Amino acid sequence: QVQLVESGGGLVQAGGSLRLSCAASGRISRGNAMGWYHQAPGKQRELVARITSGGSTNYAESVKGRFTISRDNAKNTVYLQMNSLKPEDTAVYYCMSQGVISALTYWGQGTQVTVSS
Repeated sequence: QVQLVESGGGLVQAGGSLRLSCAASGRISRGNAMGWYHQAPGKQRELVARITSGGSTNYAESVKGRFTISRDNAKNTVYLQMNSLKPEDTAVYYCMSQGVISALTYWGQGTQVTVSS
């Protein structure tokens, strides 16, 4: 069974930093792109950052210059380094493994990030 388990969320003050981790297990292709999404109350889930197996990245405009996504294929883990956090970053952050088809795309359960003013 495929599992993605996020960790590293918490409560921080504006301007602070957090590093989220997502540990993958099970039959997930090493060629899958990995991503971080977030979902704030009353809003749709949206892309924060994405990284391919080859290391290419893309980011939401709102986090460019502040967040960095990376992956360690040997550890089957993807990270999101979040710096200069803002209250509007407050959301549940979800890890995603992008398969070639939707049936091979997997999501973690999410980790809460709360940024206080």
